Amino acid sequence: MRLVYLGTPAVAVPPLESLVAAGHDVVLVVTGIDKRRGRGSDTSPSPVKAAAGRLGLPVSHDIDDLIEARADLGVVVAFGKIIKPHVLAALPMVNLHFSLLPRWRGAAPVERALLEGDSVTGVCVMAVEEGLDTGGVYARVEVPIGDSTTADELRVELVEVGCRLLVDTLQRGLGVAERQVGVPTYAAKIHPSELRIDWSRPAIEIHRLIRVGGAWTTFRDARFKIHAAELVDGQVVPTVVQPEGKPTMAYDAWRNGARPADDEWFE
Repeated sequence: MRLVYLGTPAVAVPPLESLVAAGHDVVLVVTGIDKRRGRGSDTSPSPVKAAAGRLGLPVSHDIDDLIEARADLGVVVAFGKIIKPHVLAALPMVNLHFSLLPRWRGAAPVERALLEGDSVTGVCVMAVEEGLDTGGVYARVEVPIGDSTTADELRVELVEVGCRLLVDTLQRGLGVAERQVGVPTYAAKIHPSELRIDWSRPAIEIHRLIRVGGAWTTFRDARFKIHAAELVDGQVVPTVVQPEGKPTMAYDAWRNGARPADDEWFE
């Protein structure tokens, strides 16, 4: 098929590579503009733009350019922008979404599934409509969530499953999309304030937050990140931490150096 691909972050790179490897003709890649991605002043391309360059694919930052691309279908993966009605009218599109719709429509389905304690999530290939992830579903695959699975680990698995699902769905033909059934839930983007650990919450909820990534607390009035932890006898036991201004280290190594008092804990 002649495809236009719309995506921006690293999570959208493997699906693009899979479509090219499967023999599809990607006539245009639409992605976010170059941005500063470090401490320097130089800008760098989005991961998808960099991948398109390696693959020899034409790139645009203007979504209206796809109207003249003469493609059969648009494929959207983590594009991060609203697709306007006149664009949808010009080209049918599908979206690879990392949840079991209608649960977790929106920007952060992986993180919200973990925070809520879902035991299963999945991937959908869905029709793109004007509404937020409201289109009918062409295909879906369930993926279980383990008790210790992190967001990064889950995302890797979902992308793997999603690449296969996307290629297989296009190979056999889209067919008729099934209407979403169930009560919708919405996966708002995670705000940094949500990642601060509230030690009064149940241990299982704190463990989920740490598994999402970026969880932080304070120790001796300084920010303190907890990158990994275990649940032991109903208690959260950090395993990988990062004191403010220092590299990531094993919790035991930090504890041996910091020597907290017996009654001293994170704030």
